[in-house]
Amino acid sequence: MVKVGIIGGSGLDNPELLTDASKLDADSLYAMLTDAAQLEADTLYGKPSAPLASGRIGGTEVIILSRHGRKHEFSPSQVNYRANIHALKQQGVTHIIATTACGSLREEIGRGDLVIVDQFIDFTRHRPITFFDSFENGAAHAAMADPFDANLRKKLYAMAVALGYKTHDRGTIVTIEGPRFSTRAESRMFRSWGADVINMSVAPEAILANEAGIPYAVIAMSTDYDCWKEDEAPVTWDEILEVFKNNAENVKNLLLQVIPTID
Repeated sequence: MVKVGIIGGSGLDNPELLTDASKLDADSLYAMLTDAAQLEADTLYGKPSAPLASGRIGGTEVIILSRHGRKHEFSPSQVNYRANIHALKQQGVTHIIATTACGSLREEIGRGDLVIVDQFIDFTRHRPITFFDSFENGAAHAAMADPFDANLRKKLYAMAVALGYKTHDRGTIVTIEGPRFSTRAESRMFRSWGADVINMSVAPEAILANEAGIPYAVIAMSTDYDCWKEDEAPVTWDEILEVFKNNAENVKNLLLQVIPTID
């Protein structure tokens, strides 16, 4: 039986950003659910970022988790990624779709564009990024050549195009430690490495989801041009949230339309 986990990232875990003409409940992504209930979870790795919300979208069972907490209280480095993924696994989640704000490292990826990423570069330094800290029960080396599930990516891209959203069907996302933004030198380096977008959360989640055996995909929304583009002023957090505010309904609608098609 399909049960989809949604990890809401920056902009989609901030209730104030989604109170608009659609008259949705102030709890953002949680308002998509029917038969909604709140679940307190605990894991071997501690508590997840927030209580889980369970319910249904179009008949499909769904579990929603705010990556940074319901009040966005956890910085990217403070998020307990292992507890988040483990909590979803404990609930029997069969697929995970994550959302994230990202900076564009390519001219052709504009503000508000969606990117269904297919590769990552992990540039984090200070986070637990594996469930296999010990080889006491045998060596474990997870395959990571294609870390994002091809079937989920295909469904997300096809639905986004059908809905008329400007969407890129692939891209390499580099995950930095944060919470600071990149220097110009770093931004240029990431471009030279072949990265297309940049964020602060995807790589640990993708790694852990793969180790947990859960198909995982990401909807990345471009909010800015990072700082490599020197004909523009460096982006601020308020500017990022403004772009996300204007486009978060697209991401939420994409989720509402695609989740019932997952099998």
